[in-house]
Amino acid sequence: MDPLTPEPACHPGGDSPESIVVLGIGNVLWADEGFGVRCIEALDARWTFAPHVSLVDGGTQGLYLVHHVQQATRLLIFDAIDYGLEPGTLKLIENDEVPRFMGAKKMSLHQTGFQEVLALAMLTERFPQSVLLIGCQPEELEDYGGSLRPRVRLALEDALALGVDALRRWGAEPRPRLAPPPADDAVGQATIALAAYESGRPSEDQACRVGDARFMPGAA
Repeated sequence: MDPLTPEPACHPGGDSPESIVVLGIGNVLWADEGFGVRCIEALDARWTFAPHVSLVDGGTQGLYLVHHVQQATRLLIFDAIDYGLEPGTLKLIENDEVPRFMGAKKMSLHQTGFQEVLALAMLTERFPQSVLLIGCQPEELEDYGGSLRPRVRLALEDALALGVDALRRWGAEPRPRLAPPPADDAVGQATIALAAYESGRPSEDQACRVGDARFMPGAA
């Protein structure tokens, strides 16, 4: 090997090259809860990365994500997190603080499941060397079928910039795409991508979003 060329980083305890995993978690059906998944979709649509980088739409898969965490030497997570701050506020949490924080302020069932994923990775001694959580304070979580609120959508752009900057420092070699990937190569599903999801939602006149008085008499 050329002495001027750095050797690839290795996973602790093994000889495999460094693996960077970028994970978006959340539920797109509950408005701002889908922040992490929308970040991954946008990242995939706008950027390409080195072969050792994997983008993962984690959704609400919980423990099924453990192998992604175990294989990573560096892990970047996008998620909606209740920091108790103004909606749309971004906060970065790193390394050992990530599992502690996700356990301290559970916002939904997927966060409980992902805290267990991190704990299991630690237990098996296959935990990433570096972990970065880019979390966004949600505004609305109770709108079933709703999309990101304007403040959270604006924060998504800043979150992507922070994520790309971290990935560049990690050696992920981000490069802007000239065009989005074909639908069959995209990280997310085309049928629930942001534009399709929003255009397919019925209007408030067509579908009640505040409950039905026949089943919720107290709201009548």
